[in-house]
Amino acid sequence: MALHSMTGFARSQRSQGFWRLAWEIKSVNAKGLDLRLRTPAGFDALEQEARARIGARLTRGACYATLTAQRDSAAPDIRINEAALTSLLAAIERLPRSDAVRTPTLDGLLAIKGVVDVVEATDTDEAMAAVHAAALTALDEAIEGIIAMRAREGAALTSVLASRLDAIGALAAAADACPGRKPEAVRARLEQAVAALVQGASALDPVRLHQEAILLAAKADVREELDRLKAHVDAARDLVSSGKPAGRRLDFLAQELGREANTLCAKSNDPDLTRIGMELRVEIEQFREQVQNVE
Repeated sequence: MALHSMTGFARSQRSQGFWRLAWEIKSVNAKGLDLRLRTPAGFDALEQEARARIGARLTRGACYATLTAQRDSAAPDIRINEAALTSLLAAIERLPRSDAVRTPTLDGLLAIKGVVDVVEATDTDEAMAAVHAAALTALDEAIEGIIAMRAREGAALTSVLASRLDAIGALAAAADACPGRKPEAVRARLEQAVAALVQGASALDPVRLHQEAILLAAKADVREELDRLKAHVDAARDLVSSGKPAGRRLDFLAQELGREANTLCAKSNDPDLTRIGMELRVEIEQFREQVQNVE
C-alpha cells in the first residue's frame, strides 16, 4: 500500500427538486486536521454531520469544504379570492346603469387588490429534508474524490521517499566501510598527532599522552551513530510500506536521522567520512521536506 498525501481537491454536484448543490473540498499541509466548513443560509444544520463525515476519513491537513446551493425559479402559485370577486360583482350589479360608465372587464376586476394573490413557491419541510440528504450524499462523493487524489499523490511520494531512504542507507553503508574508519588508519592518525605534540616537548608524559589518545579514539568512533542510522532507515522503510497515516512518525525519524548525521560529521576526523556525512545531511533534508506532505 502507498502513503497518502495531504494535498488534494475534489468537486461533487447533485440536483434535488429545484435545488442544485455542489461541494468543493481542498486540502494542504498541516500538523493536524484543521477543518474549515462553509455552508449557505438554510443549510447550517448540516455542519455538524459534515464535519463528522470528513473527520472520519481524513486524519491530517488543512481542509476547506464549501457547499454552494442554488434554487431554480418555480412557477408561483396564483390564487383567486372567489368570495371577494363574487362580492365585487354583486356590488357592481346593484349600481345604477349609466351610459357614462362602462361595464367592468375581467382583467380590470382581477387587477383589484385582494382579488388575486400571487404566492411564491416554497419548499416543504419534507422537501428540504430531501435536499439536505442530497447535499450529504454529494459530500460523501467529494470526500471519496479527494481521498482518491491524495492517494495518487501519495503513491508518487511513496516512490520518492523509498528512493531517498535507499540513498541514505547506501551512504550509511559507505560510511561504515570508509577506509578512514579502519583501526590501522585511526591509529596512524593518532600516532601522527601524538608525534607532532611530543616533538620538541620532552616534558610531556608519554603515559598521559597514550591515555588521551585512547580517549580521542573513543570520541571519534561513529559506530553508534551508524547503527542508529541503519535502525532509523529500517523503521522509516516499514512506515513507508505500511500505507497507513505515518507523516508525524516519519517527520520524527527524519529529525533523528539528521541528528545522527550531524554527530557523525562532528566526530569525523577523516576527510572521506566527513564528505559522506555531508552528503547524508543533504539526502536527509530532502527526505524531511518530502515527509512534510505525508498524511
